[in-house]
Order: sequence, then C-alpha cells, then structure tokens
Amino acid sequence: MLFLKGKNFCDLGPIPYAISEKKEILLHHLRDIKNGVRFAKKRIHKKLPCLVSEHSNVIVKTGPGIDPELQENKAVNIRLAGGRINGLVIHPGEEFSFWKTVGSITRKKGYKDGRIIFQNKLVPGPGGGLCNLSNTLHLLVLDSPLEVTEFHTHSDALAPDGEKRVPMSAGTSVYYNYIDFRFKNNTDQDVQLCIWCKDGNLYGELRSERPFPNTYGISEEGHHFRKEGDKYYRVSKIYKDTYDRESGELIDKKLIWDNHSEVMFDPSLIPAEQIKE
Repeated sequence: MLFLKGKNFCDLGPIPYAISEKKEILLHHLRDIKNGVRFAKKRIHKKLPCLVSEHSNVIVKTGPGIDPELQENKAVNIRLAGGRINGLVIHPGEEFSFWKTVGSITRKKGYKDGRIIFQNKLVPGPGGGLCNLSNTLHLLVLDSPLEVTEFHTHSDALAPDGEKRVPMSAGTSVYYNYIDFRFKNNTDQDVQLCIWCKDGNLYGELRSERPFPNTYGISEEGHHFRKEGDKYYRVSKIYKDTYDRESGELIDKKLIWDNHSEVMFDPSLIPAEQIKE
C-alpha cells in the first residue's frame, strides 16, 4: 500500500477513509467484547420518582450562515435518536453507550442530512445534529454522581452565544460508532434517562429511585476569545462542582475540560470585549 509522507492512510482518499472507518467500528466492537462491558438495554414507560437533573435547549437555530433546512433535518434526527433513549434504565454497574442505544444512522431509518464537523469544517452529513443530543446527555450526567467513561470534544463555538454564556452548551461529539458518549452507573440504585421533543425544544431528565447525598453543577473560569494566526478560539476552563446537599458547601471541584475551541461562526459576531490577546 502506498502512503504519502505526512498523511494518514484515511487521508489518501474516499476508499482509504471508508476502510479506516470500518476498521475503527470493528475495533470498538471487539474492545467491548473483550472488556465484558454490561450495557443498559431496558426501557420503561413509567418515570423513576426522583429528578436528579434536567436540561433543555432550542433545537432549531437561526442566524447568519445557518441553513434552515439542515436545522429542520437536525430536529428530525434528534427526535428519532431521542426516541431510542427515552425511558432507558441504567442499573448499578451498567454502562450507557450512545451508539449501543441509538444504533446505526441510515436514511432507511429516516435520518436526514444535518450539520456535521468533518475535517474541521461544518458540512452536511447523515444524522447531523445528534451532537446536540449527546451534549444534553452529557450535561445531565455532569449534574449527577455518575461516571463519564467516554467523552470526545469538538468545537464549543459552533454558533454565537445567546444573551448568557452557558458552559458546555456544545462540544460533545459522537460519530458512529467509535466516537461515542458513555457513562457508568457507579451508584447503588437505578437511574433513568427521559428524552423528548416538544414545541421546537429538546428536553432531558435524569431520574433516580432516591435522592443522592450530593448535588452537582458546572462552572467556568477565564472565559474569553483569542486570535491565533488567522483563526479565533474560545478559551476557558470548565469544572464539575460537587456540593453537600444539606449544607450547600462546595466539597469538590474537578477540571473536566481545558477548553480551546476553534470558532466555527463568523468571528465578527464575537463581542469585542470578549477578545483578549
């Protein structure tokens, strides 16, 4: 096989890329078999009684340079994948896998082209927009004692911020099946994911059988934008904070993302006061 100096095999063309992709999918399956991971499979209609965390966001984004058709397609993709997750119960010791739960993304199943990041560019692609769903799941888990076991990042600067900056509003990447989002139920009780779409919004809840002794949240420090060469980047440090439920005292602060995200929107939309040298 001929390789070009300085390039990976997958960068040599569409066929080498497809071969590399199939290899990664197979390796991911083989690792799961070897490691004996117990994946969550059971779904129930009745919600568990205790709300651990909840998050919601607008599915269809509007603004300069945003294709409305791809946004509507994203909404279709999220509804399809979210329906596969809704009601899923993760027993103690079990692990949630985005792709083990959702399955493959095909047009036959109804998935459409949405925005995906390919070779560091926003382009149309099947199942585009599912990172919105995986990021919502990640936020639910960060507000809980559950253990994130696989997390991949992409840009946390896909679109301009709204009125208020929300840390981790984007940035959780998934791509079938070797770029996965996973977490483990390392507690002594069942937890449940509830996902649904209504009136153009995505809603997510993490529920449990009983309240946990601590509460959780995320915080961000040093947020700003910085120009590096001819590109702009969002820079910050994002932490998971743990509080004692009774006293409200901060008992742990853990860095979960040293954020350095390339800005994927028109940099002229960055507020001037947020750009630092």
